[in-house]
Amino acid sequence: MTETDEYGFATRAIHAGQDPDPRTGSVIVPIHATSTYAQDGVGGLRGGYEYSRTGNPTRSALEECLAALEGARHGRAFASGMAATDTALRTILRPGDHVVIPNDAYGGTFRLMDKVLARWGVEYTPVPLADVDAVRAAVRPTTRLLWVETPTNPLLHVADIALLAEVAHGADARLLVDNTFASPYLQSPLRQGADVVLHSTTKYIGGHSDVVGGALVTSDDELDAGFGFLQNAAGGVPGPFDAWLTLRGIKTLEVRMEKHSDNTERVTEALLRHPKVTHVYYPGLPEHPGHEIATKQMRRYGGMVSFTVEGGEEAALRVCSRTRLFTLAESLGGVESLIEHPGRMTHLSTAGSPLQVPADLVRISVGIESADDLIADLLAALS
Repeated sequence: MTETDEYGFATRAIHAGQDPDPRTGSVIVPIHATSTYAQDGVGGLRGGYEYSRTGNPTRSALEECLAALEGARHGRAFASGMAATDTALRTILRPGDHVVIPNDAYGGTFRLMDKVLARWGVEYTPVPLADVDAVRAAVRPTTRLLWVETPTNPLLHVADIALLAEVAHGADARLLVDNTFASPYLQSPLRQGADVVLHSTTKYIGGHSDVVGGALVTSDDELDAGFGFLQNAAGGVPGPFDAWLTLRGIKTLEVRMEKHSDNTERVTEALLRHPKVTHVYYPGLPEHPGHEIATKQMRRYGGMVSFTVEGGEEAALRVCSRTRLFTLAESLGGVESLIEHPGRMTHLSTAGSPLQVPADLVRISVGIESADDLIADLLAALS
């Protein structure tokens, strides 16, 4: 399947890059568990493969599928979302460059910016990306990148991708969108003007909490060449079994995202009614400040919710410790529901910085279990 634009999302997810194996007829892409490839004479590569850090057929299938899901020409798969993040930043930025980031960015992204790239001479400014005037004011002559999460992690703020693309391109900068929370099914940033889309494929794309991975997707040939060079030179690539597991997860992405969204809407309604819940962060709520933009650029509102509780940090920690179906764990996007305390867990690296998250904040990743059971579990933990 090479022409994908004419097909629907679920068809692309199941078939793009995954034609039956020409030698055996296997309908599932084989796991090419090899480190190297026989050559027909020096430089005589069979199918273009020479060494599995540089390229592997299972990984190639995943990369083609990822590109098709985002409507792009190129996809690159990595060993983790942070490996993809590092590759994007080091490809686009040079010492002395400046990047605008969300003021509630993922803790791992902030840590890489603040503790690694800052030592390399890269400067960054945290800005509420929903405030386009603030973004414009933060742009400098040295700004080369606007780094966007929408919805953000963990406060679920929403940014207008098309408008930020105009700001970035007007400043001769690139726009990268971390699309992890939405997934390619719910949101298509490239179609709204983004230059690059990043995913932690560990999350919704893999969908089963059994594989770690990342991806960069673009239709910019020059950027993709840079990503490919660093992918090979630095070697942060997934193994063939990881690529195969991710491909397997992709096949059910559409049906899973619909169920995640269904469950999350019901869980959110229950949280709103609970007297000990002081605020609910979810872009599907009409009162959410980004609701209108989310409605415009997302198919649905996703499976992530954050909320604050009466009683401060200790109360939030108690809620996290009392659930039975919501497993206390980092990560998100799997079929099972997870709960965490961002301030002590995923966003600990932001403590004492402008990106520090509220101490009474709880973040949940709503899985695809029975919604009634999930609601009962949360209500019991809050009681």
